[in-house]
Amino acid sequence: MRNKNVGFLIVGISMILFVIIWIFNRGIIKIISDSCSHGSSCGMYDTLSLQTGLSVAIAGIILIVGLFLIFSKEDKKIIIKKVKERKKKISLEGLNEIEKKAVKIIKEKNGIFQAELVEKLEIGKVGMTRLLDKLEARGIIERKRRGMNNFIILK
Repeated sequence: MRNKNVGFLIVGISMILFVIIWIFNRGIIKIISDSCSHGSSCGMYDTLSLQTGLSVAIAGIILIVGLFLIFSKEDKKIIIKKVKERKKKISLEGLNEIEKKAVKIIKEKNGIFQAELVEKLEIGKVGMTRLLDKLEARGIIERKRRGMNNFIILK
């Protein structure tokens, strides 16, 4: 729902609350005047005025919230145009054979978990970390954390 519509709904509810408070107040005043023998100095009138004031204050706050929503600006919808991904040519100059092979596997799989790449290249975890550090420093790959593992994608 839009803010303005919600605001009108809340203002309507607060108006209904004011009417209910007024009707309830009239009924209680009649009951108190019939049952209290002290007249207007009866303690029940003080209690009634406190409860009525509290009820009107709460309904007033609800009314103010509704009016705020009616007169507040709508949030602008942000439309993000998806830019077609450009296939960036990756320069493999200066890479050794195992680094080239890693880039080729990542490119073929369109991203791969680091543990799977360790198995495919048959190198140790430390060697893999160093290899990925070098590729990441050159801006060829990006590591994204997924739980206890990294997901490797081309930049």
